[in-house]
Amino acid sequence: MADLKDARILTLSGALKVLDAAIAEAERIGQPMCIAVVDLGGNLLAFGRMDGSKALSVISSTCKARTAALSGEPTGGAHADVEIQIALASDSQWTNLIGGLPIRVGGLVVGAVAAGSGSGAQDLAVARAGAAAIPGADMFADFTPMGAEDTGIVRGSHPEKIRG
Repeated sequence: MADLKDARILTLSGALKVLDAAIAEAERIGQPMCIAVVDLGGNLLAFGRMDGSKALSVISSTCKARTAALSGEPTGGAHADVEIQIALASDSQWTNLIGGLPIRVGGLVVGAVAAGSGSGAQDLAVARAGAAAIPGADMFADFTPMGAEDTGIVRGSHPEKIRG
């Protein structure tokens, strides 16, 4: 039927499995994280802030998850040259920080998971571990980050913390 589209939605039970798997990976690598799990509409289903994680990562991890769910793409994939413009055009509801991953099963986005408080690579690894808790979830193995965070454009007094 042309008026309807098939959809699947991540449940609270599924979100808790994603959160538990992501926490286990963060513990395994020794990096406390903030982890957000949202449904396909970007609505928060589950959240955990591990002891020792960064307080501002509460905001960024939730924004990463929402961005991944609504775009259907991992965060960090937009080129650095356009990321500020896209963020401004979306009233700062979109982020290009690495670590947000759609949970896509059978070609359908069912939700998303995101982590924050580590390097971009650590955040993405924790998000992938969370998504893997859902059977058949796409791991986006061919994803290549292109944003300022990954290209080294981000500058600061401690770039080694950003580059990991």
